[in-house]
Amino acid sequence: MKVNAYAVQEPNGKLTPYTYELGKIGAEDVDIKVTHCGVCHSDLSMMNNEWGMTEYPLVPGHEIVGEVIAIGSSVKNVKVGQTVGMGWFSGSCMSCSSCMGGDHNMCDTAEQTIVGRHGGFADHVRGHWSWAIPIPEGMDSGKVGPLFCGGATVFNPIVIAGVQPTDSVGVIGIGGLGHLALKFLKAWGCEVIAFSSNPDKKEEILAMGASKVINSRDPKELAAVQGKLKLILNTTNVNLDWNAYLSALSKKGKLHTVGAVLEPMEIPAFSLIAGDKTVGGSTVGSPELTKTMLEFCARHEIYPTVEEFPMEKVNEAMQHLEAGKARFRIVLKN
Repeated sequence: MKVNAYAVQEPNGKLTPYTYELGKIGAEDVDIKVTHCGVCHSDLSMMNNEWGMTEYPLVPGHEIVGEVIAIGSSVKNVKVGQTVGMGWFSGSCMSCSSCMGGDHNMCDTAEQTIVGRHGGFADHVRGHWSWAIPIPEGMDSGKVGPLFCGGATVFNPIVIAGVQPTDSVGVIGIGGLGHLALKFLKAWGCEVIAFSSNPDKKEEILAMGASKVINSRDPKELAAVQGKLKLILNTTNVNLDWNAYLSALSKKGKLHTVGAVLEPMEIPAFSLIAGDKTVGGSTVGSPELTKTMLEFCARHEIYPTVEEFPMEKVNEAMQHLEAGKARFRIVLKN
């Protein structure tokens, strides 16, 4: 099958039309006709080889939504005609201890949708059936795409930390990831403290579910929540005053990062020891966790706040993202 896509040929290059052939479908593969694809900052990082693992030409796109048009002979739980989504992962070995334990996202040989293969800035994409997650009936295909990366990324820490509805939690950075964390945690029943460096977004952040907005550049405002938060979720990719946030944690609290902070994080040991506090991180989550997240979103009518661009205007969409103007996720429509 011929795939029509948009690919980048070099770091900092533009996306241009690109055609490639998909070979014979594998026994456990599904082919998806892409209707929508979310745009994630990770796509931009991969395009520019910021993580040193990009292979060119690269077709980005890992927040894929579309219709299953073909399945292999051994596919389970997915049918032709279903609307499905596919995120950062498109395959895993299904036999290692991680996969057998339900942590397919931790599989050492997991196939990543835009690492060493082509993604969803295209009219078709292929992946393993286990990562083609059926979308609950009635959900809006035009908005659901970012849940498969951004949504799962911030949903997973809530589950890992065992957050209770009575807990007070914090979210650092209210952008593409952070705004979804606010929506999830509000529906979870928590008091949600948003840490933002942009005072102009305060009313918008409150409307999305924050109980209170703290100016992250104001030491006095940070001090006001000292010792109160069970979980602080960092969604930014910049180095911060981590000790100030550790001080905001309650005893046995956790600072959890899903933002790809490239510099070493300075974590004072005594700030952890004194209150039995921990620092951690996580990836997007397993297929089963993704299904759970989708069911949660369907029940509470949670969607990302999105801006839609036609697929042929993909370069305009990437410029919009790179300029920091996205509010709050971008979706490309075929």
